[in-house]
Parts: sequence; structure tokens; C-alpha cells
Amino acid sequence: MGSFSITHWLILLVVVVIVFGTAKLKNAGKDLGGAVKGFKEAVKDDNAEHAKQHRVLDHEARTGNADHSTTSPTDSKIDDIDISPAPTDDKHKV
Repeated sequence: MGSFSITHWLILLVVVVIVFGTAKLKNAGKDLGGAVKGFKEAVKDDNAEHAKQHRVLDHEARTGNADHSTTSPTDSKIDDIDISPAPTDDKHKV
């Protein structure tokens, strides 16, 4: 009952082809392929935009042109986030 053998998969494939027909399966395959292609392009575009933004921030940090920078660009990094722990004597505990 654990895994299917090759015979089970072939029977399942024949049943699916009989129920849905080859035309619908062909269209479903095209739709699935288009969705995967669109997803890959979106991830690629997002990665390119992310890399472009990091290049701009790194350039601003090196040249000191960042408007929000209060420290010198040599002793701070854009990607580092300093998060302090919550105070232990907080009266508004959740």
C-alpha cells in the first residue's frame, strides 16, 4: 500500500486520458508550462531589481550620498540591522 508500481501508474494514466481526453491534457500542459515560465521570469526580474537596489545602496554608502545616513559610510553597513531585545520590565506584556 506504500508506493505504486509501474503498472499502477500506467493504469492511472490510461484512466486520466479516458476521462479528460488528450486535448484537455494538452491544454493543461500548456497552461502549466506557461505558469512555470511566468514564475521563473518574475523571480529573475525580482532578483535583478534586488541586485540593482543593493548596488545603489552600496554606492551611496561608499560615497556618503545617502540622505538617511547619520554615521560615516566606513563604519556602517546597509544590510546590518541592530535589533535590541525587549525590556524585561515591560508593563504591557502580550
